[in-house]
Amino acid sequence: MMRIGFHASHEQISPRQLLADVQHAERAGFQMAMCSDHLFPWSSQQGHSGYTWAWLGAALATTDLTFGCVSAPGQRYHPAVHAQKIATLGQMFPGRFWVALGSGENMNEHVTGDRWPTKEVRTRRLEECVDVIGRLLDGEEVTHDGLVTVDRARVWERADPRPLLVGPATSVASAARVARWADGLVTLNQPLDTLRELLAAYREAGGAGTASLQVHLSWAPTEEDAEAIAHEQWRSNVFPEPVNWDTDTPEAFDLIGEHVGPETVRQHVRVSSDLGQHRAWLQEYAELGFDDLYLHFVGQEQERFLDVFGEQVLPQLQ
Repeated sequence: MMRIGFHASHEQISPRQLLADVQHAERAGFQMAMCSDHLFPWSSQQGHSGYTWAWLGAALATTDLTFGCVSAPGQRYHPAVHAQKIATLGQMFPGRFWVALGSGENMNEHVTGDRWPTKEVRTRRLEECVDVIGRLLDGEEVTHDGLVTVDRARVWERADPRPLLVGPATSVASAARVARWADGLVTLNQPLDTLRELLAAYREAGGAGTASLQVHLSWAPTEEDAEAIAHEQWRSNVFPEPVNWDTDTPEAFDLIGEHVGPETVRQHVRVSSDLGQHRAWLQEYAELGFDDLYLHFVGQEQERFLDVFGEQVLPQLQ
């Protein structure tokens, strides 16, 4: 049966408010949650970026939800440090935490001062990190010399069960590639044909586990307000690769976002004041074969969205 979760956007909401929001989401009937892991927001209009890993401990301790996190090892985070964080949350909250390991964005990683690698090098670095993290979670002592260097690392706290290492993918090619190592798949809402091909590529390459979809949406009582929220908050998030990977500051995203109109935002965010339309969109994703949907209302004030969707959308879909 399809499950519906809440996406906690650290770039848009302060960690204190976001903790209250995810607790509210549980009361409203959302079954799980996932979050981002940024050092910078996508734009100055968003204006936040709390430390995800501290927040996750508080969120797991004050709800009964399962949580996932999309995070990038290899530059800002050494894979041994990453493994220790994953194992600690997994040990404290057994079976309730997973992490999607991605290759990252320059905006969050350039702070180390290291050169931002090409996409292929970043992907190979990620695959090395996944191997290191997995071995550390299994209790091995790891030494590794490659695109990352590890010297006799060991994680002393073991999580049972081992947290799932999920593969994030936004293209057909990347879905097939992460299938080599991933315990599940997570992606973003895109045209239905693209999502169908992406899912097929993952499964045909041997990808197992749960297929999850993060759905960007905007709802308000009027169509004008729903559109205004989406345009104000999410116009800096509509750019394809390599712009989204390589742009290095929120100010740069703000500049290029000035040229993005509401119609372009609608191609990336499900915008409607009609709850029936939102239900229909979500049902389409379920029929494609996604097991879990994580709803990301792109506004900054979550309370009304949580209450209305909890009462009038979730019950009809679950």
